[in-house]
Amino acid sequence: MKILVTGAKGFIGKNLCIRLKEAGFSNLIKIDRHSSEQELTSGLQEADFVFHLAGINRPENIEEFSEGNADLTQKIVKTLELKNKRTPIMLSSSTQATKENAYGMSKASAEKYVENYGKQTGSDYFIYRFPNVFGKWCRPDYNSFVATFCHNIANGIDININDPSACVTLIYIDDLCNEMLAILKAERVSGYLQVLPEYSVTVGEVANLLYTFRDSRTTLVTEEVGTGFTRALYSTWLSYLKPEQFSYTVPSYADARGVFCEMLKTKSAGQFSFFTAYPGITRGGHYHHTKNEKFLVIKGHAIFKFEHIVTHEKYELTVSSDSYQIVETVPGWTHDVTNIGDDELIVMLWANEIFDRDAPDTVSRPL
Repeated sequence: MKILVTGAKGFIGKNLCIRLKEAGFSNLIKIDRHSSEQELTSGLQEADFVFHLAGINRPENIEEFSEGNADLTQKIVKTLELKNKRTPIMLSSSTQATKENAYGMSKASAEKYVENYGKQTGSDYFIYRFPNVFGKWCRPDYNSFVATFCHNIANGIDININDPSACVTLIYIDDLCNEMLAILKAERVSGYLQVLPEYSVTVGEVANLLYTFRDSRTTLVTEEVGTGFTRALYSTWLSYLKPEQFSYTVPSYADARGVFCEMLKTKSAGQFSFFTAYPGITRGGHYHHTKNEKFLVIKGHAIFKFEHIVTHEKYELTVSSDSYQIVETVPGWTHDVTNIGDDELIVMLWANEIFDRDAPDTVSRPL
């Protein structure tokens, strides 16, 4: 299957072409602003499917709106009609197509050309009115405030916000690409379609999240970056970091016993850290009322000792990195861990809450 992509070197085009290849559609005909008219014509004659992503939204003169949006689309569908092959086409339009401005009207005209092509030839057609699209490789200082914010904040440059309460509708590039692949899998029917999910946020909310992402390298507190808009925005933010920004240091605390180092903190799922202990060293010797922890020995041999603070019941557990197992602390039981090996002990630690020096819920009671 030969797939032609116009605007192949643009933000959406680059992401889509990579996803197409990953999905097994390796026979791509890439058209960009430097392609000749002959390359476009011959490519359309060969194509079995057309993703028409190219367009103009920041012209030097207003006439370019029509030339780059309506006229180019008309040329494409006329070439496809002459081919007489009922080639399916997807059009990248804009929510501005309903507006009475030069850009919106040029996009509306492009939509009509594609819709008429589909109805007259019986070809499948898919028209998407994209709102603001964000994600990796989007060009800053162009037509995406998210890209500009990410680039500036990552590089220590101030951002300008006219109205932080202004609402915007955003879609994420990976969701857009998933939708395009769904077309090729025949999971969509012809007509006007929509990429989901759409995220309705304010400009101020986006800026605040990005600053929080930046500051998390110092505070170690991460947002809930595993789902939804925050996940998508965090991934986008990371893509604007320079290679020399790929790493950062975290604080560690060393004493005669070993080292303690915090790695990551969350607002709702506790924190992650690790500690070391030299041979013969015991760490801990305290209990908690509510706080709980999970320990994983990743290097060495250790003995965990427990004692119920009321009944004085005792329990011991020997653990080594030869067999990975989680050791949990239980509220109301004092506990400690001793390195019984000949080498340094390294233990990964998760606690269900961020340590609060003002309310540590950690009561000293050596065994």
